[in-house]
Amino acid sequence: MKVDAQYEAVIISPFGAVVISLHANQMAIHLLAESPSEENKLSTNPLVKQAYTQIMQYLQQPSSKFDLPIEVHGTAFQQRVWQAIAAIPVGQTYTYSQLAEKIGSGARAVANACGANKLPLLIPCHRVLAKNGVGGFMKGQPHGLAIKQWLLAHEGVFVDRQLSQHE
Repeated sequence: MKVDAQYEAVIISPFGAVVISLHANQMAIHLLAESPSEENKLSTNPLVKQAYTQIMQYLQQPSSKFDLPIEVHGTAFQQRVWQAIAAIPVGQTYTYSQLAEKIGSGARAVANACGANKLPLLIPCHRVLAKNGVGGFMKGQPHGLAIKQWLLAHEGVFVDRQLSQHE
């Protein structure tokens, strides 16, 4: 059973909605400023149910851990970046430059890998900031920076910097 043609699950959140989709057995999580539904919806897929439960827990308690049995597909470089991002603890941030230094790369390459992340929240790219601003998020989609700021505040990080798309 599909929630609709596009999503397996919809979770209403304070910033809009978290939606889960599956394409060829690949999970993707989308953060939306507006919900495609007026209420939470969930398919019968066991993996989606598990993701739904863990996302709901995170929205209630940001220190909740994600432990989903999913493969994350990307290049070897993206995998390195995503592993480094996943290791950033709740309530802490890195700049793109700090993360790049940690993995021996450049800040723009790290930012590009963040943009390719299809599992925000699980791989918390919102914890990666620019040197002089919040940085980009969600490939510049409308309301992406507001969602990033909400996620950071939810985790106890209050960024007192001007919104910026650049490092």
